Amino acid sequence: MMCRVIVFAGTTEGYEICRFLTENHVSVCACVATEYGSKSLKENKLLQIRAGRQSEAEMEALFGEISPEMVVDATHPYAREVTSNIRSACDHTGIPCVRVLREGGGSVREAVYVDSPEEAARYLSGTEGNILLTTGSKELAKFTEIPDYSRRLYARVLSLPSVISACAALGLEGKHLIGMQGPFSAEMNVAMLRQFDCRYLVTKDTGSAGGFPEKIQAARTVGAVPVIIGRPVQEEGLSVMECRRLLAQRLGFALKPKVSLVGIGMGGRQTLTPEARAALEEAELLIGARRMVEAVARPGQTVLREYRGEVIADYIREHPEYSRVAVALSGDVGFYSGARKLVDLLGEDTRLVCGISSVAYFMAKLGLPWDDARIVSAHGQDCSLVSLIRRNPKVFSILGTRDGVAHLARELSDCKMGQVLLSVGENLSYSNERIFSRPARELTDYEGDSLSVICARNPEAEPLFATHGIPDGEFLRGKAPMTKEEIRTVSLSKLCLREDSVCYDVGAGTGSVSVEMALRAWKGRVYAVEKKEEALALLEENRRKFAVDNLIVVPGTAPQALADLPAPTHAFIGGSSGNMREILALLLEKNPGVRLVINCITLETVAETMEAAGDLGLEPEIVLLSVARSRKAGRYHMMMGENPIYIISCQRRKQEEGL
Repeated sequence: MMCRVIVFAGTTEGYEICRFLTENHVSVCACVATEYGSKSLKENKLLQIRAGRQSEAEMEALFGEISPEMVVDATHPYAREVTSNIRSACDHTGIPCVRVLREGGGSVREAVYVDSPEEAARYLSGTEGNILLTTGSKELAKFTEIPDYSRRLYARVLSLPSVISACAALGLEGKHLIGMQGPFSAEMNVAMLRQFDCRYLVTKDTGSAGGFPEKIQAARTVGAVPVIIGRPVQEEGLSVMECRRLLAQRLGFALKPKVSLVGIGMGGRQTLTPEARAALEEAELLIGARRMVEAVARPGQTVLREYRGEVIADYIREHPEYSRVAVALSGDVGFYSGARKLVDLLGEDTRLVCGISSVAYFMAKLGLPWDDARIVSAHGQDCSLVSLIRRNPKVFSILGTRDGVAHLARELSDCKMGQVLLSVGENLSYSNERIFSRPARELTDYEGDSLSVICARNPEAEPLFATHGIPDGEFLRGKAPMTKEEIRTVSLSKLCLREDSVCYDVGAGTGSVSVEMALRAWKGRVYAVEKKEEALALLEENRRKFAVDNLIVVPGTAPQALADLPAPTHAFIGGSSGNMREILALLLEKNPGVRLVINCITLETVAETMEAAGDLGLEPEIVLLSVARSRKAGRYHMMMGENPIYIISCQRRKQEEGL
């Protein structure tokens, strides 16, 4: 089979380059020194394997047979002779050669550095105690110079019959010979060092791919001294990632990373799903906020500590050499997650890996079902949490600030709901996890952790009416004017509110319209503007009575009082104090598409409104509503008429909003 690339493999880097090329439909010939090395690869229509050591002449013959476009040298950092032969064979045949280098482990404190196996053996000859030798069988004979080596040495080698026989011939067998293939975890290294009571660990700087960090970590754990054989030459070459980019450019194929958005649960590794664990382990590039990546990163993995969606998307596009990318996201990717924005930025072929959400974990810890709970998030979002707790027996919410619990508890107490039971969960799944339950009135000064959630249970909850029209008698009224129930119902119907609307109630009076607005727009905000002192006091009382914490009372006269408020999506005008034209002009300036509903009692106000609306490019709809209520007179009932009200509603059409 003709192959476009020859890869001298036998290492993790070599196997990775082979996999990368075949995944991109490039034919490869992989050369490995032993049959054992070939077991890490599997032949297919794009990959052939040549096992056995080759001289320089044999390499040249192979190049002539296959005629590759490129040769990749991904052999072991200590395979000095092999690298020299590959370079010479490429120079003689004129075939481009790329050297792939393994990243070193860096300088290790409290370690003994030597230049060669011979020097390591000389150093160890002057010591006492057992030795774990992790440099393989090739240079094992050099360590037989150590006095009493057959008792002190424990050699870890490949479990090939030929290797085991060669070691036995040197006098190492039985428990002194460990036939296993690495790399090994730190825990496995610790277990071996302790099992054989080793005071020294001999290794080469094989980098992360060769398990070097795990060896050093294990030595530190048990108090063993690392004896590190330094690299024999200082080479120049490319990292695996740089090699990938070069191969794509030279061979003419585009790189397209496979991106997984991975829900990691609350953060503790024990809450990772098997699918999430696999996606994180196989990722070459891990991205996420610092807390996320520190919880799940594996040794040697490239990590980008970043949480901003645009920056993440740009980085992935600028570094296509990473073929497998995982973005770690807290909780579940479908539960108040940044995954939604990332899918929009990265494309619909982005893989989503579900995680355990905070609501599922926390409610299980409390022993409560959550299918009957109102689930919201107050973390970086507008949310009328107090109002929801007033209307729902069970509410779950993500918070997100250290004083979040105290702020909620004070609001509940202020609205005479201090008896509501707040269950608080902090640092879920971490070692410092804390879960407790107390009445809201006991938590008004509580300062906790920003990583928190709550479950509020209110057995006295009063469900919201299915339609507009809270009875007039429910409101505290005093002598301030109030929009009556029937007028309020039709006006709010014409207003067409959404749950996230930003609303103005101009001339709010007692706040009957404001309250109903706030109950419907529970994810938004309602600004009740009123100039009369008595009405302002009633507004505040009704705000607390109906527990609408998204209702903000604004003292003052419109339009001046509106100037600094956020742009409205909807506005109700119940009183204009003769400033109708100026109010409408300001509202349209803030938002040309604002939805307007205006109540008028007098014909003069109707005329003023229609004239101003016409001048401002609006085409109002007018409804005249006359309401009569029954009144008992003896054994009879008489209908007593209320003042007729003109309900004017208008909104610019989309194509007119730019006028």
